[in-house]
Amino acid sequence: MTNFPEVHPLNASPEIAAIYADIRAVSGLSMVNLIWRHFAALPDVIEWAWKGVRPIVGSQELVAARQRLIAAIELPALPAVPPEAWQAAGVGGVELTAFQAMMADYVRGNSTNIIVLTALRLRLEGVNHSASVLSAAPTPATVAPMAPLPRIDALDPKLAGAIRSLAGRHEGAQGGIIPSLYLELVRWPALTDTFPQWLEALYHPSAMRAARDSTCRAAEREALNLLPALDPAPSNVAEMKPALERFTRLIIPDLTPVCVAVQRLLPLH
Repeated sequence: MTNFPEVHPLNASPEIAAIYADIRAVSGLSMVNLIWRHFAALPDVIEWAWKGVRPIVGSQELVAARQRLIAAIELPALPAVPPEAWQAAGVGGVELTAFQAMMADYVRGNSTNIIVLTALRLRLEGVNHSASVLSAAPTPATVAPMAPLPRIDALDPKLAGAIRSLAGRHEGAQGGIIPSLYLELVRWPALTDTFPQWLEALYHPSAMRAARDSTCRAAEREALNLLPALDPAPSNVAEMKPALERFTRLIIPDLTPVCVAVQRLLPLH
């Protein structure tokens, strides 16, 4: 359980399922992030929030903003991981292709969400600059939704403990949140042992804070140029603010550097 109730895709009403499908289609992702599933648990919130940021998510301007944000993340030097080490961890051949695709999804998804949700947060904080003029990006390729992630309490206790240990390196994990990236590792369980070694320099608390802070700064710079035009807010809009604050200042910027670092450690081919 987490502090944020959510509507799981398997339990979504037809109306919410249609919004989830549109989020995946416009963003070019195979997943719907937890914060959107949380917004779906608040009456009228996901409809309002998604309508506001949808033009940004589908814009050419966001493509460039993501690239600048990723380049601005302050990462420590990490040792190279040879292909043989990935192979030994069960990530070789077709599995390597699958893992590369998954990491690309996570980098794209986190960099998208941190920018557009920061823009939404700034609007709710009273930033009233004019909404940006946007140009539509090419329609992303159609992607199938990801298989539902396993519940942490349904896993083998040893694997669950290793995943909780990885989550515990993130300040945003307080309250029972397990970053979905780590739940994906049930397909490659050896990585729960290798990640602490390969990412040791980044997992150091001071390095994590520096990486997170640089991500937040970059997201705010980009968001100020991508502010959404919003309809009148629903009466319960205050209910979304705690999650929006925590996800944009802690949870997403804490995980985005890890996703970028892992992607950079992957073999080129």
